[in-house]
Amino acid sequence: MESILLPKEKLELYLNFIRQIQDGDLSIHMDGSASVPELIEFESELAKLAIILDSRFSQFSSICDITTDISKGGLLEDVLSRIYDSFQRIIPYDRIGCALLTDDLKQLHAIWAKTNYPSQVQLSVGYTAPLAGSSLELIMNSQQPRIINDLRQYFAEHPHSKSTQYILKEGIQSSLTCPLIADNKPLGFLFFSSKELNTYKEVHQKAFIFISRQVSILVAKSRLYQHIYDLNKQLTDALSCLKEQSCRDPLTNVLHRGAIMEFLTQSLSIAERKGQHLSVIMADLDHFKNVNDTYGHLTGDTVLREVCSIITSQLRAYDSVGRYGGEEFLIILTDTDKMDALLVTERIRKSISKHQFEHPMGNFSITMSFGIASTEAGILSGDIETLLLSADAALYQAKHNGRNCTSIA
Repeated sequence: MESILLPKEKLELYLNFIRQIQDGDLSIHMDGSASVPELIEFESELAKLAIILDSRFSQFSSICDITTDISKGGLLEDVLSRIYDSFQRIIPYDRIGCALLTDDLKQLHAIWAKTNYPSQVQLSVGYTAPLAGSSLELIMNSQQPRIINDLRQYFAEHPHSKSTQYILKEGIQSSLTCPLIADNKPLGFLFFSSKELNTYKEVHQKAFIFISRQVSILVAKSRLYQHIYDLNKQLTDALSCLKEQSCRDPLTNVLHRGAIMEFLTQSLSIAERKGQHLSVIMADLDHFKNVNDTYGHLTGDTVLREVCSIITSQLRAYDSVGRYGGEEFLIILTDTDKMDALLVTERIRKSISKHQFEHPMGNFSITMSFGIASTEAGILSGDIETLLLSADAALYQAKHNGRNCTSIA
């Protein structure tokens, strides 16, 4: 081939272009002055190279941004949601799902999915399938993402694939299945899915391969954080349950005397700070000794439990009741004046008097007497002892008035 002698100006131009590319400046513009075919082809290829490099740098920048973004997630769901929000820049999808392997690496559990369409998810969280003998096992062994660009055709060839059947019902037609492997240990899969045919190409495989290690490690770490978080929550819930149980009377399951007094102290402080009313109710079962003497103490215990259940059913979530003595109870109504307290108390009283207690000797009923004492809005009427003495005096008055009634201090 005959050699081509480049003019000094052209040689300098090409050298400048190469220096630009080395410096990351890919804005190459040829002046179109080349007349020799070989030079025209050379300039064309040089311009194409700049475009390709620009695309690669842009993709690399996107991948760096993605890994930075998803690394900000802590718990597993947060990391997966960040993947869903970020990956659209390098891989197209209408849906992303995640399935993780059990510790023995035998079962896959679908643990998360997110879509951009409103139809009901068919392949839902909790779906489980064995890894052994499945096509996913081959993907995990190859460590290479798999493309299926026509899922209907794939299902026709693999009619026993339940997961494909479910995903087709969602309208999905193409999939990119990507293995997650952290520190050479199989972790699970990310499933990118599209409602369009022929969505995925080799470039999408390569994009995920490039970022797969970082993604897998982040998913593995977030899974560990999630496990620690769940264990901590279970421990916290268990401690809370134990604390709650320790505050309750073992027979009636309402607060014991110390706990209801603590609740009263806190409620009074809040009422004073917020300028609210607060009402306390002393309640005592009428002639309860006759129940024990006639029907036995086991039946008496049943009466106490059922009465407490009736009282609790008439209270709001932020009110409370506690066992103050044997068959005497203290009810605290927050942000409630004496007239509203009277309405609540009368509902409780009537419910108890109408209730029939079952016994082999014959059903029977029992009544209850109530005494109410209330604070003015935000003003403590003396100390707690004074308030309780007032409620107790009102209860005594109700007993004196014939029982099965309510008296207000």
